[in-house]
Amino acid sequence: MRQRIRWWKVLGLAGLAGVAATGVVVARAERRRRAYTPDEIHDRLRERHARATGPAPDDQP
Repeated sequence: MRQRIRWWKVLGLAGLAGVAATGVVVARAERRRRAYTPDEIHDRLRERHARATGPAPDDQP
């Protein structure tokens, strides 16, 4: 007896796989973000702020 695979089932399984993969990516990013110490985060923010507020390349003589 031959079973027919319905497209909505295939799409549903693909959707579940996509949700699971997205969850893995988000969890990895969260772990990477939490790996920094508060001092490291503070230093990185200060560096980013200094770069953002520093002179633009066109402003230099």
